[in-house]
Amino acid sequence: MASSNASFRERVFARVLLAPFKLLLAGALAIIGILVLAWIVDWVLVFQVWPEGVTRLRRIFASDLERGIELAALQGLVPGVISASANLLYAVVFRASGIHDMGLRFAQPDALSIPDAIVRNFYIANRDAIEVAMIGTRLVAVRLATILCMLPLGLLMYAVGSAGGMAERAIRRACGGRESASLYHRAKHLQVAAIALTVLTILAWPTAVNPVCVGVVLAVVVGILARIQWAYYKKHL
Repeated sequence: MASSNASFRERVFARVLLAPFKLLLAGALAIIGILVLAWIVDWVLVFQVWPEGVTRLRRIFASDLERGIELAALQGLVPGVISASANLLYAVVFRASGIHDMGLRFAQPDALSIPDAIVRNFYIANRDAIEVAMIGTRLVAVRLATILCMLPLGLLMYAVGSAGGMAERAIRRACGGRESASLYHRAKHLQVAAIALTVLTILAWPTAVNPVCVGVVLAVVVGILARIQWAYYKKHL
């Protein structure tokens, strides 16, 4: 009969082995959810709100792509990384699923079988919505790549805030200052909430976004919250 220690080690090993797959699955589900949300927002605005329709969405994509390329060049990255991200996500969603090739094939005047004719009629009836989804997918990818370009600034501000917080904690320990586990946990959770809410808003926002302004503000907020978090870290206090 296996010992409890051996059983525990097996469970820990299984968790460690499955952790990357769980993380990959969670990331894929998050991207799918964000894409669906962005598509819904784009569909509503293009077909119900904007008089220019899909033309305005194309302008937003072009503007965000230009800003992303400028930011990548400013950081010394290859400018093509932004457009490559857009093409990659588009390929995963529309090329791998066959929707892209389907549109090319249905544009030809060749005779089709009855099932293909039914699919073609459905595709033609929803062509505008599919086009909006295609542009929206590229837009999400461009904004996601731009956010990743701002990641070094966020990490730097977190490190600065953490260092300041730990220094303040050391002073409090020496002087017998007030401790607060609730402030520590609130600041920690607020960082996650601020990052998640900002990223979700940027990816689904229906107008052109300036990534530098948003990234700088978010980095400052994260730095302040990191300082509060580590200043009130009460373990061994």
